[in-house]
Amino acid sequence: MKSISFALITSLLILSSLIIGCAPAQVNLFPRHTDPLREQVLEGHHSDKVLVIPVQGFISSTPQEGLFTDKPSMVQEVVAHLNKARGDSNIRALVLLIDSPGGTSVDSDILYHEIRRFRQQTNVPVVAVMLGVAASGGYYISLPADVIIAHPGTITGSVGTIFVRPKIHELLDKIGVEAKVTVSGNHKDIGSPFRPDSGEEEAILQSMVDELNSQFVRRVIRHREPSEEALETISSGRVFTARQAKELAMIDEIGYLPDALKLAKLMGEANPAARVVAYRRSLHSNDNLYNTMTNRSSSFPLVVKTLPRNLAPQSPGFYHLWIPSV
Repeated sequence: MKSISFALITSLLILSSLIIGCAPAQVNLFPRHTDPLREQVLEGHHSDKVLVIPVQGFISSTPQEGLFTDKPSMVQEVVAHLNKARGDSNIRALVLLIDSPGGTSVDSDILYHEIRRFRQQTNVPVVAVMLGVAASGGYYISLPADVIIAHPGTITGSVGTIFVRPKIHELLDKIGVEAKVTVSGNHKDIGSPFRPDSGEEEAILQSMVDELNSQFVRRVIRHREPSEEALETISSGRVFTARQAKELAMIDEIGYLPDALKLAKLMGEANPAARVVAYRRSLHSNDNLYNTMTNRSSSFPLVVKTLPRNLAPQSPGFYHLWIPSV
């Protein structure tokens, strides 16, 4: 059977979309993530603005590779939003919509630093709003905010650091395969998946985890000033409900996004009718506050797409991440 050309498949998809009522203007087979960010007004009409930036998913500086297009990393996208906001003197407040289980320790700290730097350079108040999950690195990046608000159903906390690496030596033993590694020093292949860790190596890795975690805990102390008893509970690494987090002074309020916007306008001394804006790379029909996409996805259900990045680590390394499935 002759293979069907890509052009023919594309034509059939466009025809099928028209048959089911899709307007040609909505055709967007391959979203262009290189398009510039443009402001879109979600509500309000006054010249004062409250900017909403979504921070959703795994915190990483690695671009997400797709079948036909690549998507910018979360770090790149959030920093692009912050940089664009710096040039707008009408922005009176920034609202971060956080829904993330965390990510790499380095990238979590990068976003923390960039958000804190934006706050210091612009004097624009920042309100962090936690949605479903704002755990580990997701909590870490909320710390520079002037106020942290959690949805009543939010899961947060998981203040801690993990080192993740695969171990396949037992599998290799079962199938009779050996990996021979020649090293220049005793610990050059520390964490190798091809052999168990020695006691000394475990101690080295633990010391590194402890050092990175101490930085996380220091950030919590600096921004939240918990009591000694609360800090002991917080630094245990467990997750908390919104109510539990408020009792530990990890967050300031429990509420909904409209509550956060109202507070942001007050903090930024903005007009009550201030425009609530977001930055998009493409227009979205019926756009609203809960849209966390900057680019419209393909409108064709038959287009083959790569699966979204797994929320589990993709490579060995140190993470501020809550991964209960691992």
